[in-house]
Amino acid sequence: MSSRHISAEDLYEEIKTGGELALIDVREHGVYSQGHPLFSVSIPLSRFELEIERLVPRLAVPIVLFDQGGIDDLAPRAANILDQMGYVNVSILTDGVSGWHSAGFELFSGVNVPSKAFGEFVEHHCNTPRITAEDLNRRLVDGEEIAIFDSRPFDEYHRMCIPGGIDMPGAELAHRFGANIQDDTIPVVVNCAGRTRSIIGAQSLINAGVRNPVMALKDGTMGWYLEGYDLENNADRIAKVPSQKEYTQALDTAKALAEKTGASSITAVELMELQEKSSERSLYLLDVRTAEEFTAGHIIGSQHAAGGQLVQATDEYVGVRGAILVLIDDKEIRSWMTASWLKQMGWPDVFVFSDLQSFELEQGPQKPVAVNEVPCLSALELKAVLQSGEPAAVIDFSNSLQFAKSHIPGAYWLIRARLAFDLNLLPAVGLVILTAEDERLAHLAASEIAEKRPEVIVRVLRGGNKAWRDSGFEVESGGEHHLSATDDVWYKPYDNKDKIRERMQEYLDWEVGLISQIERDATARFQIIC
Repeated sequence: MSSRHISAEDLYEEIKTGGELALIDVREHGVYSQGHPLFSVSIPLSRFELEIERLVPRLAVPIVLFDQGGIDDLAPRAANILDQMGYVNVSILTDGVSGWHSAGFELFSGVNVPSKAFGEFVEHHCNTPRITAEDLNRRLVDGEEIAIFDSRPFDEYHRMCIPGGIDMPGAELAHRFGANIQDDTIPVVVNCAGRTRSIIGAQSLINAGVRNPVMALKDGTMGWYLEGYDLENNADRIAKVPSQKEYTQALDTAKALAEKTGASSITAVELMELQEKSSERSLYLLDVRTAEEFTAGHIIGSQHAAGGQLVQATDEYVGVRGAILVLIDDKEIRSWMTASWLKQMGWPDVFVFSDLQSFELEQGPQKPVAVNEVPCLSALELKAVLQSGEPAAVIDFSNSLQFAKSHIPGAYWLIRARLAFDLNLLPAVGLVILTAEDERLAHLAASEIAEKRPEVIVRVLRGGNKAWRDSGFEVESGGEHHLSATDDVWYKPYDNKDKIRERMQEYLDWEVGLISQIERDATARFQIIC
């Protein structure tokens, strides 16, 4: 396939028009986090086939792919995949990130940058009240009654939280607030791990008209930790659901707020019409309820995107700027609150839908993309191979963090997108067994291994690493036997245990600094309503 190329200057003008555009960075996620254009979405070539249809569902949408530039060949390889899948409007950014930077345009480090920057804009323009960890701790020690609501998903909250905090994820704040605090004189503190969800959560309650004094915890659990205070682990306090009266009051407020931003609801007939025209305009069905509600029954073709997380990390759910977003919630409050924020973030067409029963529903979690499978062997068979002394090698295609945490003893680690070069470092063997935390990656890599080493027998571990662990076999941790450089993952501030305080402070400083960088970039269309 001979792909079109687009210059950095022309791409910048295209971004500023605000029309539909999928700007896709196909480098590894860790490399992406070192610097990328603002509204680019990370879909590493290693996982490209697994993510592209979810993030970019319309075959005719304008897509611009980019890699590092120079001799990097990731974007042309991704273009070939898109061609085989039927995408028809694909371009490659000339000279990739290097060309973008040379043209004088901004490169943003980190991840989820538009959402993070938006949070900073909200605090700046709305003057969102905040409280420092030191002040909060002092008031708690003095015996003051303060409600602490943690706006993160349960798994993050459960890992570490402010002592006494209650889990009430982002879009649930306005929904459940009234059921969890009866006295409107009690101060309320909203926190997350850092800044964004603390700010958005606190401002959500303020915008929803709660009477209590509401504050965002400055710098979240990281700020609390940096001040030397203990965090609570394994907490399981989950916010209570509201009564009918509390629910009705919250719904009226949320709806009025969202309508003020330009969001609106649609009927089942109107949603069906949008689906019929989805080949002409990109459409995303985003179920903003809890994971439990989604699993119990959701519209076919929708994806779970809990409201708070959708605002916090929009680029992980939607890959096309200017697309139509339909937020699904039978209770409506969470969708209206989420819609109010997405409209302020600059999404032009955001709709709320609640009539799930008008559609066929399916149960269970979101179905993963299927891949063609190759011959497998079981964990027991792999164990026997390793004990036999046969010249065999296990190659793990998990990410480097997963590999360091747990892998089959003696396994090699490899990045799929770099297989053609890095496989040369593998010793000569007659049998190669591929595995991963996501078994599909091993199947995708199998044909590429066979092409590179046609003399080698290639098999996949059925069930991946989970099957090995479930069989009770030994695992090891650490980072030996790397065939690829470990730049595939964006490391959270607390992933680096040796420099955790330094990394946390760097992260918090980075968030605060986004406002000035966004202003220089001049492609964001934030419209803050306080």
